[in-house]
Amino acid sequence: MQQGFTKENEAAWNQNNYVALVNRYGEPEQLAPKILHNPKWRLQPFYRYMGNVHGKKVMHLMGSNGVKAVAIAALGAEVKVVDFSRENAAFAKALAEAAQVSVDYIISDVLSLTKDHANNDHDLVLMELGVLHYLIDLAPLMDKIQAILKPGGQFILHEFHPISTKLITSSGKKHKVTGNYFDPTIESTDVAFFKHMPDGEQGKLSQVVQRKWTIGELVTAVGKSGLVIKVLEEEPNHKMHDIGLPKTYTLVAEKRQGI
Repeated sequence: MQQGFTKENEAAWNQNNYVALVNRYGEPEQLAPKILHNPKWRLQPFYRYMGNVHGKKVMHLMGSNGVKAVAIAALGAEVKVVDFSRENAAFAKALAEAAQVSVDYIISDVLSLTKDHANNDHDLVLMELGVLHYLIDLAPLMDKIQAILKPGGQFILHEFHPISTKLITSSGKKHKVTGNYFDPTIESTDVAFFKHMPDGEQGKLSQVVQRKWTIGELVTAVGKSGLVIKVLEEEPNHKMHDIGLPKTYTLVAEKRQGI
């Protein structure tokens, strides 16, 4: 079942996403100096959990357009990105070249990552913003992360909070409970770069399929994998009308020594 969903999502993310990225960020040559000016800013709010990455091996799973990867590489890390989108890869490679940093981009489904890359030698695995919902079972992902990390290595996940994605619909000052927090339904929705495409192209895009996870399901999956959870920080929404609602969260887990 996962293979079928991955095939659909991969096709959706290869629908001329490069155009959407340029519409969002500008050309890679325009974006690169902005990242280099303050790479740490691109890694907020989870940068403080990364520590000094200079000389470390970092793998960004489902790393998308390479913006975070280029920022990490600019701080002196050896960076790999894993993502199934050729469009994302093309933009990321152009961005790394413009920034004059090295980023190794592996075009692959995360769960299909081979032992050549998942060989227990990375200091840090990063995942961030809108990635977990592409998986219908978290256990294989956690097994893959275990295989990538060296003993003592860290897994950092920065994700949208399910209160905002599964439960509440907001419109200005009004917030309504319109969803079921515990609903495990797999649903179809617009691909994330939909809003950055020209108006005439939006209706031509195929959708992605998603399964949204609760905090409890995530924590259980991480715990069962043997990774040791060190931090689970829920982060507030700073928009004026949304203060008091969680927007994102950061989870930090560590691979135990001797594993």
